[in-house]
Amino acid sequence: MTKGNIIILGEGRTMKKFLLGVVFCLLLIGGVGQIVLSAEAGSEFDQVQITTDKLADNVYMLVGRGGNMGVSVGEDGVFIVDDQFAPLTDKIKKAIAAISDKQIRLVLNTHWHFDHTGGNENIGEAGSIIVAHENVRKRLSSEQFIEFFKKKVPATKKVGLPIITFTKDITFHLNNDTIHVFHVSYAHTDGDVIVYFQESNVIHMGDIYFSGMYPFIDLSSGGSVKGVIAAINQVLPLIDKKTGVIPGHGPRSNKAKLEIYRDMLATISKQISQLIKAGKTIEEIIADKPTQNFDSVFGKGIISADKFVEILFKDLSEEKK
Repeated sequence: MTKGNIIILGEGRTMKKFLLGVVFCLLLIGGVGQIVLSAEAGSEFDQVQITTDKLADNVYMLVGRGGNMGVSVGEDGVFIVDDQFAPLTDKIKKAIAAISDKQIRLVLNTHWHFDHTGGNENIGEAGSIIVAHENVRKRLSSEQFIEFFKKKVPATKKVGLPIITFTKDITFHLNNDTIHVFHVSYAHTDGDVIVYFQESNVIHMGDIYFSGMYPFIDLSSGGSVKGVIAAINQVLPLIDKKTGVIPGHGPRSNKAKLEIYRDMLATISKQISQLIKAGKTIEEIIADKPTQNFDSVFGKGIISADKFVEILFKDLSEEKK
């Protein structure tokens, strides 16, 4: 079922929102180190190239800066999953134009984070319909604070808000494909969805899955490691070894790698839970290096091993309370 509202479309984004979006982008790409914001921040996007990876006859993965995009093309028009950052919209449209002469008809947001919804206002102004879980609209409609990065993210203007929302799931019948979108609870955030292109045998995981790296789990937006593991366990029976898996970040993947990722999360979470029960502090747990068996594979991404341990410690400690 869907429940949506028709909204009056507003005008473009403010410079303040753009600059804060750049900060968030740099934090996600560069970790949690010190960020210096200047008038030249926009140049960070100048060198970004949008690359296109074909996963099925009608489904592609687009990679640029921010969350990986999914794109369905065909006679019914263009359907996109996420839209990265506002300064990249023209480059994204150019990449899509190379695979389809149709307009972007629909955009589906996998969750609210700015590196996945930053292009919403541009896409909305062009007349595309934005769809998302109801919690995404709620968070985009008001200022948010990402505690882990200590950053405020301003509200999105009306033109960039989803005008169709749903609570559980929604299905699109486009481009000879059945595109089933379903909500997973309290995972990366409280508004995450999985997008399953059934006939094409492609699935977009959003930020439930950081391919080849430790994930950022946004506890301040309702995320939890148990929710991430539960979401993956919900997906695995749906797919097979030939399924193309689009992660929120990192290279394209498959079922076997997704299973390894799930097992990593479960193993490290169990170890940290045991250390918490033993009364160890966060400093002591970091010193115990509970991630060491996985660091060679997952420890070189956006989130360092120690920062990942900090996230799980806070998450699992709150659960214990």
